[in-house]
Amino acid sequence: MKYSTRHLLVAAVSSLSLAACAAQPGITSPTPVAPPPALTGAPLDTSVPSQLPRIARPLHYDISVAPDAKALSFAGEAGIDLELYESSATLTLNALDLRFASASLSGADGKAIPLTVTIDAAAQTAAFTAPAPLAPGKYRLTTSYTGTINTQANGLFALDYPDKVTGNEVRGLFTQFEAPDARRFVPSFDEPSYKATFSLSATVPASDLAVSNMPVASETPVAGGKKTVAFQISPKMSSYLLFFATGHFERLAAKSESGAEVGIVSPKGSGEQARFALDSLGPLLGYYSDYFGQPYPLPKLDNVAGPGQSQFFGAMENWGAIFTFERILLDDPKITSEAVRQQIYSTQAHEVAHQWFGDLVTMAWWDDLWLNEGFASWMETKASDHFHPDWQPLLDRVDGRERAMALDAFATTHPIVQTIRTVEDTNQAFDAITYQKGEAVITMLEAYAGADVWRGGLRSYMEKHKYANTRTDDLWNAVEVAGAKGLTAIAHDFTNQPGIPLLRVGGVTCAGGNTTVQLTQGEFSRDRKQGIEAEARRWQVPVLARAGHGAVARQVIAGGTGTLTLPGCGAVLINAGQAGYYRTLYSPAALAALRGDFAKLAPIDQLGLLGDNFALAYAGYQPMGAALDLLAATPQNANQKLLGDAAGRYAALYAMFDDQPAAQKQIAARGTTALGPAMQRLGFDARAGEPTLDSILRSDLLASLGTLGDAKLLGEARRRFALLDSNSAALDGPLKSRWLGIVAANASEAEWTKLRAMAKASKSAVERSAFYTLLGNAKDAGLAKRALDLALTDEPGKTVSAGIIDAVAKNHPELAVDFAQANQAAVDRLIDASARARFLAGLAAASNDPAMIAKLERIAAPLPADVRKPYDKTLASLKERSVSRPRIKGEIAGWLKAK
Repeated sequence: MKYSTRHLLVAAVSSLSLAACAAQPGITSPTPVAPPPALTGAPLDTSVPSQLPRIARPLHYDISVAPDAKALSFAGEAGIDLELYESSATLTLNALDLRFASASLSGADGKAIPLTVTIDAAAQTAAFTAPAPLAPGKYRLTTSYTGTINTQANGLFALDYPDKVTGNEVRGLFTQFEAPDARRFVPSFDEPSYKATFSLSATVPASDLAVSNMPVASETPVAGGKKTVAFQISPKMSSYLLFFATGHFERLAAKSESGAEVGIVSPKGSGEQARFALDSLGPLLGYYSDYFGQPYPLPKLDNVAGPGQSQFFGAMENWGAIFTFERILLDDPKITSEAVRQQIYSTQAHEVAHQWFGDLVTMAWWDDLWLNEGFASWMETKASDHFHPDWQPLLDRVDGRERAMALDAFATTHPIVQTIRTVEDTNQAFDAITYQKGEAVITMLEAYAGADVWRGGLRSYMEKHKYANTRTDDLWNAVEVAGAKGLTAIAHDFTNQPGIPLLRVGGVTCAGGNTTVQLTQGEFSRDRKQGIEAEARRWQVPVLARAGHGAVARQVIAGGTGTLTLPGCGAVLINAGQAGYYRTLYSPAALAALRGDFAKLAPIDQLGLLGDNFALAYAGYQPMGAALDLLAATPQNANQKLLGDAAGRYAALYAMFDDQPAAQKQIAARGTTALGPAMQRLGFDARAGEPTLDSILRSDLLASLGTLGDAKLLGEARRRFALLDSNSAALDGPLKSRWLGIVAANASEAEWTKLRAMAKASKSAVERSAFYTLLGNAKDAGLAKRALDLALTDEPGKTVSAGIIDAVAKNHPELAVDFAQANQAAVDRLIDASARARFLAGLAAASNDPAMIAKLERIAAPLPADVRKPYDKTLASLKERSVSRPRIKGEIAGWLKAK
């Protein structure tokens, strides 16, 4: 799953020809599915956590559903072949929001035993009880039931959107089952360790295209203008990977080199907007098949575009039928930016990687969720670098590491391998620790093991555990056997305990052509700094370092201290190449030497040094001047991603002084001087054939200079916005959302009203969602309040309104929190069940009002511990910021005055 990145605006792609199909053409003679291992009937592993009695397991599901899209309900029947290991009168399965009409059980003799059904809504289970205890053996549980079609992305859900041809409102149905929501669709053993095969059939309107994990096996006309679509049997898989969708869709398809058919399923009228994603999909299958040493085992792989959005996720790795929100799958040249185009690629690369890491081999329990998500994040970057090195995706790992460390620096963090015991625990597990810290640690461990040894270990792991479940140590064991001796101990330090190592650079001496460096290991923290060196956790830290232009030296720092001997002399760079997950605190002299060489360093090390030194300064380990001096040393002709990073830092500094116009003026002047030459070189408009990174940098510079209040830029944004009065296509292109964003942030009432009218009139679900969300960006408090009121109406769409509220919170967190509290029941209906616990706490995250701390504490006080987690994280950040912010602003003001 690709978890949600907020305020993504639009998605789309380049063009060619479309083959629209009714069912799934081209798969009439499917490639045979690789047979899963025989179901042995061996007892369940009782050491795996479970919320179900560990006395039975499913072998196969036969599921038939008949959705009523208009009534938002569905009827279902399920026949579940299972094995009972202990004598019991009761079988307990997961079920949520299902209403049972009948249930029976049959054994080897074929006689049906009627069952009574008892629902435990709090536990999300249904107990099926026979008149007498059942002997161990194989049975078939048959149920008839009805369920709810939701309006947010949980279980079977509906998305309403404007038809791309007529503009009329239409409705598509989709499923989302991760983490624990297959139970909303079918009574099931809805936990990852209960793998089984699935057969699905659905009765849908005859004109609809129905999609599931496997190709269509048959279509049968039925009364009432409908048809029953039956899909081929799936491989053995976990329940959360089951998928179904139906609606007014079309499918653009091709044959991949691996033999599997690949397709992009999207709303009718999407046409060539699916081409970029389709052209990427086949090569990704081939790349991963080769890398993992396991051919893709299904006959097809679809990626299904869903209009709308979610506060919880952006895409989901259902085996053979990925689901992705349209904004990050389809390429609409009218609005898709180059940054979003790259996100289309990386999102798909992430979900295709899951077809192996997560689907073929699945974690045994949610404690090891990172085995799915950390590895898919790491592989998406590796695949992007393989196919698009000009995008320089490896540099993005620095930003990912910083996002992880922003959580990991607080006492409210958690280990990568964490304890999950409730549904809400599972929902909270999808965060930057699981994804970005997971990727960062894997990057470090691959560097330690060596690329070939690492890959050999992964291939062995895949071969041994395919169609099965694993724990984290299964992977470490495989990589050690492949040749990475000592890796398990290092991996345990970074995955089983939370936090960030801090390496302090002590004495540096150069003699005889070599440099000697003394290192001391502590722990970096934002809220536990007092006495922390005495209490710090210990890690075995793999370090790559160099002196000057000498060769990189490798050493593991263990026991808290170490001495590095580096060939050559010159400025000492710790974490050369930025593969390590730790922070480095240099002495003033060592940092000054690096600052002098800053322009000569590799871009990834420049990014890493800026990230480290700003974080260290914000946390009080060194003065802000140390970080600001490094920012000032950024060359005006630097790498595009470094300039983009610098632009964001100037904008953040400017925003910090929203109560001090004089300081803002100084920061704006410095930012404009630093960024102006690049902006002048690039110009305001895209150029044919320009490097993709130039296109992204232009957008970043426009955003930051807009924040800095650049009068010329704001005037240009308003001039372009006015052109829409006479030409509705005047802003079409990769910068459309950027120019509209600048206008929206600084909107007058007339401009805000015009943008709302544009949103309402758009025939594009992606545009409509983007424009409505932009309404929440208004700096004017009155317009922000109007945006909040609009969010509670039906006008924006049921999956869009939460994004409006979230947008308001960036400039007006107090207003957004009070509004959400006052309208909690209505707001809850606008959010996925999986994201509700974190939504209000997230709205408060940008607040600098001390009163917000007490307000959040009152809200959080009565909540259960698992639901309270997001509040605890936000409170930790707000409390630390209330202490550090005055110091930080004072040090910045002093630096500005001195300069």
